[in-house]
Amino acid sequence: MTQDNDPRLDLSSADNGALCISLIGDWDLTDRLPSQDLFGEQVKSRHDISQVTFNSEQIGTWDSSLLVFIGRIEKYCTENGLQLDMSGLPSGIKRLRDLAREIPPIEDTATHETIETLLSEIGKTTLDLYHGIPRNLKFIGEVILSFGRLIRNKAQFRSVDLMLIIQQVGPNALPIVSLVSFLVGLILAYMGAAQLERVGVQIYIADLVGIAMIREVGALMTGIIMAGRTGASFAAELGTMQVNEEIDAFKTLGISTIDFLVLPRILALMLMIPLLTLYSGLVGTLAGLIIGVTVFDISLFEYYQQTIQALNLKSFGVGIFKGAVYGAVVAISGCLRGMQCGRSAQAVGEATTSAVVTSIIFIVITASAMTVALYKLGI
Repeated sequence: MTQDNDPRLDLSSADNGALCISLIGDWDLTDRLPSQDLFGEQVKSRHDISQVTFNSEQIGTWDSSLLVFIGRIEKYCTENGLQLDMSGLPSGIKRLRDLAREIPPIEDTATHETIETLLSEIGKTTLDLYHGIPRNLKFIGEVILSFGRLIRNKAQFRSVDLMLIIQQVGPNALPIVSLVSFLVGLILAYMGAAQLERVGVQIYIADLVGIAMIREVGALMTGIIMAGRTGASFAAELGTMQVNEEIDAFKTLGISTIDFLVLPRILALMLMIPLLTLYSGLVGTLAGLIIGVTVFDISLFEYYQQTIQALNLKSFGVGIFKGAVYGAVVAISGCLRGMQCGRSAQAVGEATTSAVVTSIIFIVITASAMTVALYKLGI
Protein backbone atom coordinates (compact mmCIF):
# COMPACT_ATOMS: atom_id res chain seq x y z
CA MET A 1 0.00 0.00 0.00
CA THR A 2 1.41 3.37 -1.05
CA GLN A 3 2.03 5.93 1.69
CA ASP A 4 1.61 9.68 1.22
CA ASN A 5 5.34 10.40 1.37
CA ASP A 6 6.39 7.64 -1.04
CA PRO A 7 7.95 8.97 -4.29
CA ARG A 8 5.65 8.75 -7.26
CA LEU A 9 4.83 10.37 -10.58
CA ASP A 10 1.63 11.93 -11.89
CA LEU A 11 1.62 12.38 -15.65
CA SER A 12 -0.82 14.75 -17.34
CA SER A 13 -0.89 15.93 -20.94
CA ALA A 14 -2.34 19.05 -22.51
CA ASP A 15 -3.77 19.77 -25.96
CA ASN A 16 -0.72 21.85 -26.92
CA GLY A 17 1.46 18.69 -26.99
CA ALA A 18 3.03 19.18 -23.56
CA LEU A 19 3.44 16.38 -21.02
CA CYS A 20 3.67 17.50 -17.38
CA ILE A 21 5.48 15.30 -14.86
CA SER A 22 4.31 16.01 -11.32
CA LEU A 23 6.82 14.90 -8.67
CA ILE A 24 5.10 13.82 -5.46
CA GLY A 25 6.44 12.59 -2.13
CA ASP A 26 9.95 12.22 -0.73
CA TRP A 27 12.64 11.35 -3.30
CA ASP A 28 15.60 9.81 -1.50
CA LEU A 29 17.78 6.73 -1.76
CA THR A 30 16.04 4.94 1.12
CA ASP A 31 12.88 4.44 -0.96
CA ARG A 32 12.36 2.65 -4.24
CA LEU A 33 12.10 5.28 -6.93
CA PRO A 34 9.43 5.19 -9.64
CA SER A 35 10.37 3.52 -12.89
CA GLN A 36 11.02 5.55 -16.01
CA ASP A 37 8.94 3.07 -18.03
CA LEU A 38 5.69 4.83 -17.10
CA PHE A 39 6.98 8.03 -18.66
CA GLY A 40 8.14 6.20 -21.80
CA GLU A 41 4.82 4.42 -22.24
CA GLN A 42 2.93 7.72 -21.93
CA VAL A 43 5.12 9.34 -24.59
CA LYS A 44 4.68 6.44 -27.00
CA SER A 45 0.90 6.40 -26.55
CA ARG A 46 0.65 10.09 -27.46
CA HIS A 47 2.24 10.83 -30.81
CA ASP A 48 1.53 14.57 -30.48
CA ILE A 49 3.78 15.11 -27.42
CA SER A 50 6.63 17.48 -28.26
CA GLN A 51 7.47 19.04 -24.88
CA VAL A 52 8.04 17.76 -21.33
CA THR A 53 7.62 19.96 -18.25
CA PHE A 54 7.87 19.43 -14.50
CA ASN A 55 5.71 20.32 -11.50
CA SER A 56 7.42 20.04 -8.10
CA GLU A 57 4.81 21.73 -5.87
CA GLN A 58 3.98 18.47 -4.07
CA ILE A 59 7.53 17.21 -3.66
CA GLY A 60 8.91 16.68 -0.15
CA THR A 61 12.53 15.99 0.69
CA TRP A 62 14.91 14.92 -2.06
CA ASP A 63 18.54 13.97 -2.61
CA SER A 64 20.79 12.95 -5.49
CA SER A 65 18.37 10.22 -6.55
CA LEU A 66 16.05 12.88 -7.94
CA LEU A 67 18.93 14.35 -9.93
CA VAL A 68 19.65 10.91 -11.39
CA PHE A 69 16.01 10.48 -12.37
CA ILE A 70 15.92 13.89 -14.02
CA GLY A 71 19.08 12.97 -15.91
CA ARG A 72 17.43 9.85 -17.30
CA ILE A 73 14.41 11.86 -18.41
CA GLU A 74 16.70 14.41 -20.06
CA LYS A 75 18.58 11.66 -21.90
CA TYR A 76 15.31 10.14 -23.12
CA CYS A 77 14.10 13.50 -24.40
CA THR A 78 17.37 14.15 -26.21
CA GLU A 79 17.29 10.76 -27.91
CA ASN A 80 13.65 11.18 -29.01
CA GLY A 81 13.76 14.85 -30.04
CA LEU A 82 11.53 16.20 -27.25
CA GLN A 83 11.86 19.66 -25.74
CA LEU A 84 12.53 19.68 -21.99
CA ASP A 85 11.43 22.55 -19.74
CA MET A 86 13.06 22.38 -16.29
CA SER A 87 11.69 25.63 -14.92
CA GLY A 88 9.29 23.73 -12.66
CA LEU A 89 12.05 21.90 -10.79
CA PRO A 90 13.46 22.99 -7.40
CA SER A 91 16.20 25.58 -7.68
CA GLY A 92 18.69 23.23 -6.00
CA ILE A 93 18.21 20.62 -8.73
CA LYS A 94 19.00 23.16 -11.43
CA ARG A 95 22.17 24.30 -9.63
CA LEU A 96 23.39 20.71 -9.18
CA ARG A 97 22.62 19.97 -12.81
CA ASP A 98 24.63 22.98 -13.99
CA LEU A 99 27.52 21.96 -11.70
CA ALA A 100 27.49 18.41 -13.06
CA ARG A 101 27.56 19.71 -16.62
CA GLU A 102 30.81 21.59 -15.94
CA ILE A 103 32.63 18.27 -15.39
CA PRO A 104 33.42 16.53 -18.69
CA PRO A 105 31.93 13.05 -18.98
CA ILE A 106 34.21 10.04 -18.57
CA GLU A 107 34.44 8.15 -21.81
CA ASP A 108 33.86 4.43 -21.76
CA THR A 109 37.32 3.09 -22.56
CA ALA A 110 35.91 -0.37 -23.16
CA THR A 111 33.82 0.83 -26.12
CA HIS A 112 35.83 3.84 -27.29
CA GLU A 113 39.33 2.45 -26.90
CA THR A 114 41.61 3.81 -29.57
CA ILE A 115 44.11 1.44 -31.10
CA GLU A 116 47.26 3.31 -31.94
CA THR A 117 49.16 2.35 -35.01
CA LEU A 118 52.51 0.61 -34.90
CA LEU A 119 54.15 3.65 -36.45
CA SER A 120 52.80 5.86 -33.67
CA GLU A 121 54.13 3.49 -30.99
CA ILE A 122 57.54 3.45 -32.65
CA GLY A 123 57.51 7.24 -32.78
CA LYS A 124 56.62 7.58 -29.09
CA THR A 125 59.31 5.09 -28.10
CA THR A 126 61.88 6.94 -30.20
CA LEU A 127 60.98 10.28 -28.63
CA ASP A 128 61.18 8.77 -25.14
CA LEU A 129 64.64 7.45 -25.89
CA TYR A 130 65.71 10.74 -27.47
CA HIS A 131 64.67 12.74 -24.42
CA GLY A 132 65.52 10.04 -21.87
CA ILE A 133 69.12 9.24 -22.84
CA PRO A 134 70.46 12.77 -22.07
CA ARG A 135 68.68 12.79 -18.71
CA ASN A 136 70.04 9.36 -17.84
CA LEU A 137 73.57 10.33 -18.84
CA LYS A 138 73.29 13.51 -16.78
CA PHE A 139 72.21 11.45 -13.76
CA ILE A 140 75.14 9.04 -14.18
CA GLY A 141 77.48 12.01 -14.51
CA GLU A 142 76.16 13.49 -11.28
CA VAL A 143 76.71 10.12 -9.55
CA ILE A 144 80.32 10.05 -10.78
CA LEU A 145 80.87 13.59 -9.48
CA SER A 146 79.33 12.53 -6.17
CA PHE A 147 81.85 9.67 -5.93
CA GLY A 148 84.56 12.24 -6.57
CA ARG A 149 83.31 14.30 -3.64
CA LEU A 150 83.23 11.11 -1.55
CA ILE A 151 86.90 10.46 -2.30
CA ARG A 152 87.70 14.04 -1.25
CA ASN A 153 85.57 13.56 1.89
CA LYS A 154 83.13 16.29 0.81
CA ALA A 155 80.03 14.20 0.11
CA GLN A 156 76.88 15.32 1.98
CA PHE A 157 75.41 12.22 3.60
CA ARG A 158 75.19 10.72 7.06
CA SER A 159 77.03 7.52 7.94
CA VAL A 160 74.07 6.39 10.03
CA ASP A 161 71.90 6.40 6.89
CA LEU A 162 74.50 4.28 5.10
CA MET A 163 74.55 1.76 7.96
CA LEU A 164 70.77 1.54 7.97
CA ILE A 165 70.61 0.93 4.22
CA ILE A 166 73.38 -1.67 4.47
CA GLN A 167 71.32 -3.55 7.04
CA GLN A 168 68.24 -3.40 4.81
CA VAL A 169 69.97 -4.59 1.64
CA GLY A 170 72.41 -7.02 3.29
CA PRO A 171 71.39 -9.09 6.32
CA ASN A 172 67.67 -8.63 5.67
CA ALA A 173 68.09 -10.15 2.19
CA LEU A 174 69.76 -13.36 3.41
CA PRO A 175 66.58 -15.48 3.63
CA ILE A 176 65.46 -14.94 0.02
CA VAL A 177 69.02 -15.23 -1.30
CA SER A 178 69.50 -18.48 0.63
CA LEU A 179 66.30 -20.02 -0.70
CA VAL A 180 66.84 -19.11 -4.35
CA SER A 181 70.55 -20.02 -4.32
CA PHE A 182 69.88 -23.41 -2.76
CA LEU A 183 67.21 -24.24 -5.34
CA VAL A 184 69.36 -23.03 -8.24
CA GLY A 185 72.28 -25.16 -7.01
CA LEU A 186 69.97 -28.13 -6.73
CA ILE A 187 68.71 -27.61 -10.29
CA LEU A 188 72.25 -27.29 -11.65
CA ALA A 189 73.28 -30.50 -9.89
CA TYR A 190 70.40 -32.50 -11.31
CA MET A 191 70.74 -31.08 -14.83
CA GLY A 192 74.48 -31.68 -14.89
CA ALA A 193 74.20 -35.16 -13.42
CA ALA A 194 71.70 -36.18 -16.08
CA GLN A 195 74.40 -35.66 -18.73
CA LEU A 196 77.50 -36.68 -16.75
CA GLU A 197 75.93 -39.92 -15.61
CA ARG A 198 75.89 -41.16 -19.22
CA VAL A 199 79.68 -41.36 -19.28
CA GLY A 200 80.09 -42.32 -15.63
CA VAL A 201 81.74 -39.10 -14.41
CA GLN A 202 79.23 -37.92 -11.84
CA ILE A 203 82.12 -36.61 -9.76
CA TYR A 204 82.31 -33.62 -12.11
CA ILE A 205 79.00 -32.43 -10.69
CA ALA A 206 81.21 -30.67 -8.12
CA ASP A 207 83.07 -28.81 -10.86
CA LEU A 208 79.88 -27.82 -12.67
CA VAL A 209 77.98 -26.56 -9.63
CA GLY A 210 80.99 -24.95 -7.93
CA ILE A 211 82.27 -23.00 -10.92
CA ALA A 212 78.79 -22.01 -12.13
CA MET A 213 77.61 -20.78 -8.73
CA ILE A 214 80.81 -19.01 -7.65
CA ARG A 215 81.70 -17.44 -10.99
CA GLU A 216 78.44 -16.77 -12.83
CA VAL A 217 75.08 -17.91 -11.52
CA GLY A 218 75.47 -16.76 -7.93
CA ALA A 219 76.18 -13.17 -8.94
CA LEU A 220 73.50 -13.18 -11.63
CA MET A 221 70.76 -14.59 -9.40
CA THR A 222 71.70 -12.29 -6.54
CA GLY A 223 71.58 -9.28 -8.86
CA ILE A 224 68.14 -10.24 -10.17
CA ILE A 225 66.85 -10.89 -6.64
CA MET A 226 68.11 -7.51 -5.48
CA ALA A 227 66.62 -5.83 -8.54
CA GLY A 228 63.15 -7.05 -7.56
CA ARG A 229 63.64 -6.58 -3.84
CA THR A 230 65.90 -3.57 -3.32
CA GLY A 231 65.92 -1.71 -6.64
CA ALA A 232 62.12 -1.52 -6.56
CA SER A 233 62.30 -0.36 -2.94
CA PHE A 234 64.72 2.44 -3.83
CA ALA A 235 62.46 3.62 -6.66
CA ALA A 236 59.37 3.54 -4.44
CA GLU A 237 61.08 5.41 -1.60
CA LEU A 238 62.51 8.16 -3.77
CA GLY A 239 59.32 8.34 -5.85
CA THR A 240 57.23 8.84 -2.71
CA MET A 241 59.64 11.56 -1.58
CA GLN A 242 59.18 13.19 -4.98
CA VAL A 243 55.40 13.10 -4.61
CA ASN A 244 55.60 14.55 -1.08
CA GLU A 245 57.96 17.29 -2.33
CA GLU A 246 60.67 16.19 0.10
CA ILE A 247 63.28 16.20 -2.67
CA ASP A 248 62.30 19.79 -3.51
CA ALA A 249 62.86 20.64 0.16
CA PHE A 250 66.39 19.20 0.02
CA LYS A 251 67.14 21.33 -3.04
CA THR A 252 65.73 24.42 -1.33
CA LEU A 253 68.01 23.83 1.66
CA GLY A 254 71.02 23.51 -0.64
CA ILE A 255 71.57 19.80 0.10
CA SER A 256 72.67 17.65 -2.83
CA THR A 257 70.03 14.97 -3.38
CA ILE A 258 72.57 12.82 -5.19
CA ASP A 259 74.93 12.91 -2.20
CA PHE A 260 72.30 12.57 0.49
CA LEU A 261 69.87 10.10 -1.11
CA VAL A 262 71.52 8.31 -4.03
CA LEU A 263 75.16 7.86 -2.99
CA PRO A 264 74.45 5.89 0.24
CA ARG A 265 72.19 3.49 -1.65
CA ILE A 266 74.75 2.86 -4.38
CA LEU A 267 77.52 2.33 -1.83
CA ALA A 268 75.36 -0.06 0.20
CA LEU A 269 74.55 -2.28 -2.78
CA MET A 270 78.09 -2.21 -4.16
CA LEU A 271 79.34 -3.36 -0.76
CA MET A 272 76.64 -5.92 0.02
CA ILE A 273 75.94 -7.64 -3.29
CA PRO A 274 79.53 -8.98 -3.61
CA LEU A 275 79.18 -10.49 -0.13
CA LEU A 276 75.74 -11.85 -0.96
CA THR A 277 77.19 -13.24 -4.19
CA LEU A 278 79.87 -15.12 -2.26
CA TYR A 279 77.24 -16.39 0.16
CA SER A 280 74.96 -17.40 -2.71
CA GLY A 281 77.77 -19.37 -4.36
CA LEU A 282 78.52 -21.23 -1.14
CA VAL A 283 74.85 -22.08 -0.57
CA GLY A 284 74.48 -23.31 -4.17
CA THR A 285 77.64 -25.39 -3.83
CA LEU A 286 76.24 -26.88 -0.62
CA ALA A 287 73.05 -27.82 -2.46
CA GLY A 288 75.13 -29.57 -5.14
CA LEU A 289 77.04 -31.42 -2.43
CA ILE A 290 73.83 -32.66 -0.83
CA ILE A 291 72.52 -33.94 -4.18
CA GLY A 292 75.84 -35.52 -5.11
CA VAL A 293 76.22 -37.32 -1.79
CA THR A 294 72.62 -38.42 -1.22
CA VAL A 295 71.48 -39.18 -4.78
CA PHE A 296 74.57 -40.10 -6.81
CA ASP A 297 76.59 -41.90 -4.13
CA ILE A 298 79.58 -39.56 -4.20
CA SER A 299 81.44 -39.53 -0.93
CA LEU A 300 81.60 -36.31 1.04
CA PHE A 301 85.39 -36.22 0.92
CA GLU A 302 85.54 -36.83 -2.84
CA TYR A 303 83.03 -34.07 -3.53
CA TYR A 304 84.94 -31.68 -1.26
CA GLN A 305 88.29 -32.46 -2.92
CA GLN A 306 86.86 -32.11 -6.41
CA THR A 307 85.31 -28.75 -5.53
CA ILE A 308 88.59 -27.46 -4.07
CA GLN A 309 90.46 -28.51 -7.22
CA ALA A 310 87.92 -26.89 -9.54
CA LEU A 311 87.78 -23.53 -7.76
CA ASN A 312 90.53 -20.96 -7.42
CA LEU A 313 90.88 -17.37 -6.32
CA LYS A 314 90.30 -16.18 -9.86
CA SER A 315 86.79 -17.68 -9.85
CA PHE A 316 85.99 -16.01 -6.55
CA GLY A 317 87.40 -12.71 -7.79
CA VAL A 318 85.32 -12.81 -10.97
CA GLY A 319 82.14 -13.55 -9.01
CA ILE A 320 82.77 -10.77 -6.51
CA PHE A 321 83.63 -8.28 -9.29
CA LYS A 322 80.42 -9.13 -11.17
CA GLY A 323 78.43 -8.77 -7.97
CA ALA A 324 79.81 -5.27 -7.44
CA VAL A 325 78.90 -4.30 -11.01
CA TYR A 326 75.38 -5.70 -10.64
CA GLY A 327 75.02 -3.81 -7.37
CA ALA A 328 75.88 -0.54 -9.07
CA VAL A 329 73.47 -1.31 -11.93
CA VAL A 330 70.59 -2.11 -9.58
CA ALA A 331 71.19 0.91 -7.35
CA ILE A 332 71.58 3.38 -10.22
CA SER A 333 68.49 2.03 -12.01
CA GLY A 334 66.33 2.17 -8.88
CA CYS A 335 67.50 5.64 -7.85
CA LEU A 336 67.23 6.95 -11.41
CA ARG A 337 63.61 5.90 -11.81
CA GLY A 338 62.77 7.16 -8.35
CA MET A 339 64.29 10.60 -8.99
CA GLN A 340 62.49 10.80 -12.34
CA CYS A 341 59.14 9.86 -10.79
CA GLY A 342 56.09 12.02 -11.41
CA ARG A 343 53.82 13.65 -8.83
CA SER A 344 51.12 11.00 -8.41
CA ALA A 345 50.59 7.61 -6.81
CA GLN A 346 50.32 6.03 -10.26
CA ALA A 347 53.71 7.51 -11.17
CA VAL A 348 55.27 5.81 -8.13
CA GLY A 349 54.00 2.44 -9.31
CA GLU A 350 55.25 3.07 -12.83
CA ALA A 351 58.65 4.11 -11.50
CA THR A 352 58.89 0.95 -9.41
CA THR A 353 58.04 -1.27 -12.36
CA SER A 354 60.43 0.60 -14.63
CA ALA A 355 63.24 0.25 -12.06
CA VAL A 356 62.90 -3.54 -11.94
CA VAL A 357 62.71 -3.88 -15.73
CA THR A 358 65.65 -1.52 -16.30
CA SER A 359 67.77 -3.30 -13.68
CA ILE A 360 67.17 -6.77 -15.10
CA ILE A 361 67.80 -5.65 -18.68
CA PHE A 362 71.11 -4.00 -17.83
CA ILE A 363 72.16 -6.89 -15.59
CA VAL A 364 71.75 -9.27 -18.51
CA ILE A 365 73.56 -6.88 -20.86
CA THR A 366 76.48 -6.34 -18.50
CA ALA A 367 76.64 -10.06 -17.70
CA SER A 368 76.95 -10.91 -21.39
CA ALA A 369 79.51 -8.18 -22.01
CA MET A 370 81.64 -9.16 -19.01
CA THR A 371 81.52 -12.86 -19.85
CA VAL A 372 82.76 -12.23 -23.38
CA ALA A 373 85.40 -9.73 -22.23
CA LEU A 374 86.76 -12.02 -19.50
CA TYR A 375 86.86 -14.93 -21.92
CA LYS A 376 88.84 -12.88 -24.42
CA LEU A 377 91.22 -11.82 -21.64
CA GLY A 378 91.63 -15.42 -20.54
CA ILE A 379 90.31 -14.76 -17.04
